[in-house]
Amino acid sequence: MKHQADLNEVHRREFLRTCLQGSGFSLALPFLGSLPVRAADTGKQTTAERASGEPPLRFACLYFSNGVEPEHWWAKSKESSLELGPCLAPLVDQASDITFLKGLFNEQAASHPSPHMGRMANLLSGAWVSEDQSEIRVGRTMDQVLASEIGGESEVPSLVLGVEPTELRLEDGLSMIYGSCISWVSDTKPATKEIYPARVFDLIVGNTKNRQMDRSVLDAVLADAKRLERRVSTADRVKLREYLESVRDIERRIDRAKRDDSLEGWRPPTEAIPFARPAESLPHGVADHMRLMLDLIVLAFQMNKTRVATCMLNNDLSQMNFGFLEGVSGSLHLDLTHNGRDPQLEAMYLKTNQFHVGQFAYLINRMKEISEGDATLLDHSILMFCSNLFDGDRHQADEMPVLLAGHAGKTLRTGRVIDVSGQPAENRRACSLYLSIMDRFGVELPKFGDSSQRLGPLNG
Repeated sequence: MKHQADLNEVHRREFLRTCLQGSGFSLALPFLGSLPVRAADTGKQTTAERASGEPPLRFACLYFSNGVEPEHWWAKSKESSLELGPCLAPLVDQASDITFLKGLFNEQAASHPSPHMGRMANLLSGAWVSEDQSEIRVGRTMDQVLASEIGGESEVPSLVLGVEPTELRLEDGLSMIYGSCISWVSDTKPATKEIYPARVFDLIVGNTKNRQMDRSVLDAVLADAKRLERRVSTADRVKLREYLESVRDIERRIDRAKRDDSLEGWRPPTEAIPFARPAESLPHGVADHMRLMLDLIVLAFQMNKTRVATCMLNNDLSQMNFGFLEGVSGSLHLDLTHNGRDPQLEAMYLKTNQFHVGQFAYLINRMKEISEGDATLLDHSILMFCSNLFDGDRHQADEMPVLLAGHAGKTLRTGRVIDVSGQPAENRRACSLYLSIMDRFGVELPKFGDSSQRLGPLNG
């Protein structure tokens, strides 16, 4: 009985806040089933969560640029799972965890005269991209609608991440801001995209008022963590140790990325950064950079620091070089996307597509590894993987490649194909999908973007 009484006295946020006063650090805990029902860090937890003690839902959008090779991007329903085309080969072990969506599109993008800028910034809003060079205007995106409605239930309303910096040059006569941002706080303001893992780590783990960490966060909380270990169940003790080690691993990788100057890869030009270059440098390898950003999303979700995240693996018109993939050379956009159906270049383009899909597979696996109560972090999430174009070589925007993963708290059935490609335009709107996703978070809108109806098959 005394053991249970001790548990009832443990409040994860109070525990850490009290023990870390004056240390300059704060570290939220993952979901531990043997602790009492969690209150949100800000005290604004929803009534449903407070009553049920269930972990919250999370949403993440992972974007890759320049579309796909259509003949390789397909899935077919099987009796118990999915058969996947060559482009989706990295997901073969996660086929039962995904939903393949075919035929969705943004009408305002498909009809825009700009083949890139007019078909990218509206990915999550379905809005028209202004053709007026004197103003930046598109539409508020669904992730930011979610952030404004449920962001108060976590410390960081949303994480907006990327691998390449926001660009300010003109393309197609329009600003490359449109090609650098998929998350928009308002019609005229993109959300600030962070590409430095160290800053994201400080935002999630460190004190936002003092980002200069002079010692490891884990060193600061180790004694407190050990004390908590004695108060939780055996299963939660294992989970707590794994969680703390995952934080330590990210710290090590950031430190290693800062020290290792021998690695090659993309680095932002100095002029692309409108302020003095910080001491915490970018990882030099593209693959390392992407994986680190995904790990930070997982960490933020696990710590309940945020419930909404977007990550751009590359900008539109990206010249990212994938020379680290065997047999691949040339820039993503000019050389590989626009391959002129050259068999050798098509084969390279397929490898870049598979590499991007592999990042989604990695994110799914990481979230499946983290248990929350009787389920996993993936079970309590909706993940979307998408691009703004279908056939990247033709700038095709009358269809979007879209995958979903996660079970949204048992409200989303996976391992299937939802095909609306032969239906009227009103049944194919991507914004119908966004309305359906927002519904699951309790954000029920009569209309969003160009749609006032839900994606019916998603509820089947």
